[in-house]
Amino acid sequence: MDDLQMQLLIDLHRSNFRQGPGGEAETKQALKLAGLDKSRPLRIADIGCGTGASTIQLAKELDAQITAVDFLPEFLGELQTRAKEHGVADKITTLSCSMDALPFADEEFNVIWSEGAIYNMGFEAGVAAWSRFLKPGGKLIVSEITWLTAKRPSELQSHWDAEYPEVNVASAKIGILERHGYSPEGYFYLPTNCWLDNYYRPLQNGFDAFLDRNGESDQTREIIECEKAEIALYKKHRDYYSYGVYIAKKI
Repeated sequence: MDDLQMQLLIDLHRSNFRQGPGGEAETKQALKLAGLDKSRPLRIADIGCGTGASTIQLAKELDAQITAVDFLPEFLGELQTRAKEHGVADKITTLSCSMDALPFADEEFNVIWSEGAIYNMGFEAGVAAWSRFLKPGGKLIVSEITWLTAKRPSELQSHWDAEYPEVNVASAKIGILERHGYSPEGYFYLPTNCWLDNYYRPLQNGFDAFLDRNGESDQTREIIECEKAEIALYKKHRDYYSYGVYIAKKI
C-alpha cells in the first residue's frame, strides 16, 4: 500500500464512529462476561482503538485509566476530540505505535481490550505477545473474525484464505487462548446490526463526500469498489462468519 492509498483510507474512515463492526450493547455484554469490578480502579490498554468507540465507552462504564493505542495519529486526534466532548478526556492517554512494538512494562494492566484489530498482528501472535503486559488474573477481551459454521461456500473460503488465513472457528481460537496461558471465560459473536447498521451503512453514507473531497481518480474509485465488494460479500454470506468476541483470564 503506497502513501496516497493510506491517506485516502484514513480520510474515508476517520470521520466514522467505528472503523469496524461493533456495538454499544455488545461492548457492555463483554464487560459483563469479563466481570470487571466497576468499584475498583483499573488500568486498561485499548489496542487498535481507532477513533475511540470502545475507548470512550470503557471510560464511561469503568473507574479506569485507559491507554488508547493506534498506529494512526489521525485516528487518535479524532479520539481526543470525542473524549473531550464526552467529558472523559482525563481518563484517556493516547499512544501512537504499532501493536507489535508496545512499550509497556510487564504486568502493567488489569485489562487488555482490542475490538476488530488483532488481525493486523495475527490472533495467535497478539494474544501470546500481549500476555506479559497483563497482571495475573487480568482480563483479555478481543474480537476476531470467526467462522460460524464448520463448512462454508468456496467463494467465501477463498476470499478469507487470501485476506486472513488465520480465520477459524471459535473452538480453534479458544484452544489458542488456552495454549498461551489464558482461561476462557466467555464467547459470543456480533449480530448483523453491528455490521450493517453500525459500520457499513455509515461508511456507505460517506462515499459521495469522500469522492467530492478527493476527486474520482482511479485510486479513489478502486477504494470505493473494494468497500462495496466487502459489503456485498457480507450480505451474501452473513450466516457463515462474524466477529467473535473472546473473554479470557490470564492464569
